Amino acid sequence: MTTVTNEQLTEHALKARQRAYAPYSRFAVGSALLDKHGQIHYGCNVENGTYSPTNCAERTALFRAIADGVKRGDFAAIAVVADTDGPCTPCGVCRQVLAELCPPDMPVIMGNLKGDTAVMTVSELLPRAFILEGYDD
Repeated sequence: MTTVTNEQLTEHALKARQRAYAPYSRFAVGSALLDKHGQIHYGCNVENGTYSPTNCAERTALFRAIADGVKRGDFAAIAVVADTDGPCTPCGVCRQVLAELCPPDMPVIMGNLKGDTAVMTVSELLPRAFILEGYDD
């Protein structure tokens, strides 16, 4: 497997951000998800005028990877970037989806357009996450 650095994954997230559909908030977010096979899956936020159907960049990347055949738990890292004062953190819904689909120790690389970054694990972002017991894929 090819090694991808945090900086490289963040650069991929910046490219994905350019594809965001954010006509209402003007808050474009990009995400790049690295699976354990070395494949990068891109995500961007996609808004909707009624807001509820809006999908965040992190979930777009995760859902795309699952649709592409990557199995739950087969992810290595994710980067998320937006135009924020500090590193952009995933929202609560994205944190729950990360907890469901990714290893608890998986790095989440958070960045902004100024180059500020922070790294936390999935379990650090959502301690004591809800996990439905008895789930078997």
